[in-house]
Amino acid sequence: MVDIDAAIGYVVAHGDLVERARLSWLRTRATPPQNVLDRIEQGQLPAGGWPASGDIAVPSVDATCFRLAELDDLGAEHGPAGRRALTWLGSVQRQDGSWEEDPQLAAQAPPWALPGDPEARLYLTSVAGFRLVAAEVELRPELPDPDDPGRYDAQVRLAAQYVAAQLRPDGSWPSFLAAGWHAAGLLFDQQLYYESARVQLVLGDRLPGMSPADVASMAAALRRVPVGSDDWLLRAARKRLGETQRSDGGWDSDDGPQFDVHTTLIAIRACR
Repeated sequence: MVDIDAAIGYVVAHGDLVERARLSWLRTRATPPQNVLDRIEQGQLPAGGWPASGDIAVPSVDATCFRLAELDDLGAEHGPAGRRALTWLGSVQRQDGSWEEDPQLAAQAPPWALPGDPEARLYLTSVAGFRLVAAEVELRPELPDPDDPGRYDAQVRLAAQYVAAQLRPDGSWPSFLAAGWHAAGLLFDQQLYYESARVQLVLGDRLPGMSPADVASMAAALRRVPVGSDDWLLRAARKRLGETQRSDGGWDSDDGPQFDVHTTLIAIRACR
């Protein structure tokens, strides 16, 4: 079993200002202070997206999805900056339903965001579609009209169709591992339950070899849709997180100890 109290204590002891604000949102839905939001929103371009780096002022799909996830962790995805980012993200979707980075970013793009690469295209489409779904989940009860400008039904539907068409017969996908759980959530939301289940079966087979950070990210994403806390894959993920939690309450990041608090926060979100 995951020791949530120990995980919370780890974040309190080692987290920075933004990370502690994320914890407060997860625990009590406390509105973050403006200086926390300012740190995340800094650098947003007039178009609405964020650049991949400070070297080139071109909005990046990958960077914008990352920032939207940070705002979502603070309950601020529908604030002014989040709304501008979501609008921009929807506006740069390609006609076939996919997303791809601007060719100007090719020289500095990581493999998962490389313009013109089909694996990167599927990854970005899964993530961008998922981020619009995460925004939609909260908006639907408040904005029942699908034509409301705050809704992204059309973009999400096209993204799900694109992703479903890329799946192999066995449910695997020709892209990076993280594309899988974002795709599963996107497909589930669009009632493509068979396709989502096929992806989840592949994720279940890969679960024993996943890092704690990947397990936490997968479970947090599937709960965000939400697939349902009693889903078999989520139960298996929580069991795996319980087995890999450290004695100090945290989990190891794939990117070094400086990101252990971030991974721990994702694990908390996955298990609460």
